[in-house]
Amino acid sequence: MAMLRLKPVRATQDLKAPRASTLRGPLPAGAPSDVDRVYGEIFDAAMDRRLLPGAKLTESALCAAFDCSRGTVRAALARLAHDKLVAIEPNRGATVWQATPKEVHDVFAMRRALEGVVIDMLTALDDVADRLAPLREMVDREQRAFEQGDRISWLRLSNAFHVELARLLDNHVLTEMLAGLCARTTLIIALGDAPEDSTCSYLEHRDILDCIAGRDAPGARDAMDHHLKDCEQRMDAVPDTGAGLRHPRRHHALTPSI
Repeated sequence: MAMLRLKPVRATQDLKAPRASTLRGPLPAGAPSDVDRVYGEIFDAAMDRRLLPGAKLTESALCAAFDCSRGTVRAALARLAHDKLVAIEPNRGATVWQATPKEVHDVFAMRRALEGVVIDMLTALDDVADRLAPLREMVDREQRAFEQGDRISWLRLSNAFHVELARLLDNHVLTEMLAGLCARTTLIIALGDAPEDSTCSYLEHRDILDCIAGRDAPGARDAMDHHLKDCEQRMDAVPDTGAGLRHPRRHHALTPSI
């Protein structure tokens, strides 16, 4: 069995790329528990594509990697399973969630619906152009991360864009729902492409912001639909195993490695 290897995260600090695990909302007051720590590390490794869908998460390897007890690992995996980011099956253990073709369709359908709600609510605000200023600065950082070859920061900022757009509405339920769908979308896209396969996310994000700032809801929805459909269509080239699961193109990356 392959050992779980820890890889350093090479993200540029001045790009201020938020860890994906921080987008789901604040932790309870007080110092983070060991369960919080292990949950966050596995969550971020999956979102950063340091763990790909299908990667096996064995208790013994995780205990050694994070210097914690089996109880801590089990609790962290249970939370990740509740969030639909890990699958736990009897006699097979835990693996990073792998989408079926039906799940791919369902996740993107819900993304389009919720992103449309966000756009409609934002374009109804008189001060929406002012509210978008932090998002424009974030997209600038996203572009710099891509141009500098900072893969981790680029992935994090690209994902954070959609969650932070919803957060502008101060609707915690909507933001939490979209954050969960964005996390699952990240795992879906990890099946079908390498990060360098998509180089225009920041351009598309700017188009979306321009339409919202102009209070052009139909234009913003069209731009968002194009953005999401481009991601979804990449999955057409991913082979179906026949068991309803899709496997990543780069099978060597399934070696558990954080």
